[in-house]
Amino acid sequence: MNIRTGAGLGLAAGLFAAAPLAAQNFPTDDAVIEAIWTEGMENSEAWTIGQAMLDSIGPRLTGTPAVDRANEWAQAVLSGWGVEARIENYGTWKGWERGVTHVDLLEPRVRTLDATLMAWSPGTDGTAEGGVVVFPKVEDAAGFDAWLPSVEGHFVALAMPQPSCRPVSSYEENGTEAQAEAVREKRRAMQAAWNQRMEATGYERAEMLAAIESAGALGILWSDWTGGWGSRRVFALNTRFGAATTTIPAVDLSCEDYGLVWRLASRDQGPMLRVAAGATMMDDVPVANVIGEIRGTEFPDEYVVLSAHFDSWDGGSGATDNGTGSIVMMEAMRILSQAFPNPKRTILVGLWASEEQGLNGSRAFVFDHPEVIQGLQAAFNQDNGTGQIARASAMGLVSASGNIAGWMSRIPRDLTGAIDLSFPGSPSGGGSDHASFICAGAPTVGLGSSSWDYFSYTWHTNLDTFDKIVWDNVQKNATLVAMLAYLASEDERVSRNLRANVVDFRTGEPRPWPSCEDGARETNERYR
Repeated sequence: MNIRTGAGLGLAAGLFAAAPLAAQNFPTDDAVIEAIWTEGMENSEAWTIGQAMLDSIGPRLTGTPAVDRANEWAQAVLSGWGVEARIENYGTWKGWERGVTHVDLLEPRVRTLDATLMAWSPGTDGTAEGGVVVFPKVEDAAGFDAWLPSVEGHFVALAMPQPSCRPVSSYEENGTEAQAEAVREKRRAMQAAWNQRMEATGYERAEMLAAIESAGALGILWSDWTGGWGSRRVFALNTRFGAATTTIPAVDLSCEDYGLVWRLASRDQGPMLRVAAGATMMDDVPVANVIGEIRGTEFPDEYVVLSAHFDSWDGGSGATDNGTGSIVMMEAMRILSQAFPNPKRTILVGLWASEEQGLNGSRAFVFDHPEVIQGLQAAFNQDNGTGQIARASAMGLVSASGNIAGWMSRIPRDLTGAIDLSFPGSPSGGGSDHASFICAGAPTVGLGSSSWDYFSYTWHTNLDTFDKIVWDNVQKNATLVAMLAYLASEDERVSRNLRANVVDFRTGEPRPWPSCEDGARETNERYR
């Protein structure tokens, strides 16, 4: 790998404006906290780490060559800081590599469309040209079967078209509340009608997709608008339909370009498309986590784990999901290697694979390393964007709340002042990699960031790119995590006293402590 991450970039330095050390109100006279502050806030390398990761390597979709490049790069960077680093295989996943996607509307007018081939989709054999048919409104399975022959030689528009690609917030700001509510109601009604249209076919969604493909369709057209300007979710089609296409491309279009094609087709105005989509389908390939360790001097078999998933979707660059979390944990390890290279306990960073497919990398690590779970002092996981850390939960560990509060009390208020602490909290059953540890009752802290338009603009979208990162937040988060790792590594052993009355926050009903499960060691049926 020849991707430079050296410091010294003027642009990077100009992005950070840390207050002088003397201006900070440090709660304690702690030389290590001060050294971590100086290294993290005055000598930050977060920007240079992120620039190499997101610009040079880019998105890190499971099973692609980019993941291998990212793993090799991360191992080299960690090793360069004196951190013992390894790439640890745990299974395989379907191999795939994206090529160039280009989609043009040829008739009734010419327009190049904003399009992306969906993850793990087959490409085209050269180019494919044909008309468009829209998903039908039928009474039953017989009606759907009667419609199927019409797809031969056509692209099938399979998603619900939006009535408008203008966000509701725009109506609220520029129009009236009545206009905004009318748009909301129209979208609700359209979605309900669309769901009924799908159900009326009598087909399970995977079967429906296979039937369309077998009937000779040229490809699938899809669109999943987030509700924000220009933003759309670019998943794999199978996360919506249960199974991917096997021979024809599934192409995601922007909200309005999809709407344009739908309107033309539904009104018999003869849209013709030309699609050129490159993709390389491969056999299953190895998948792996990147693990780095600063070995403990007194209790090397007890661990503080810094946790973030390294994989991403690939419609953008995987910047805020979860490039930022990975940058935070890598930068925290760099800070510790400089400011606190001899911890009492082992400090381990885990950059997990295949979180997006079910927490597979971290779950496999937990199953493969019972010694880490047995010796876990604390795990810190961050995975929701570029905001400053604003929430920390003890995840249902009753007595650990005191440890966490004590650690927070020793950290400068610039880093902790906006954090809402949840004690004792509740264990997470999924969502991100902290669930892989807390299910075992191992001390785990979920670190949640402030929104910064995460769900409406960057989560799993085409806009999840380098420019969306707020670097001073990432810098503060990395410094905070380094301080937490230091304090946890030196503290008394954290209790595993678990909350007895766990409640489902969505329903208010009691629920059991979540059970652990192994990560998928090979491609599961959902992604085949």
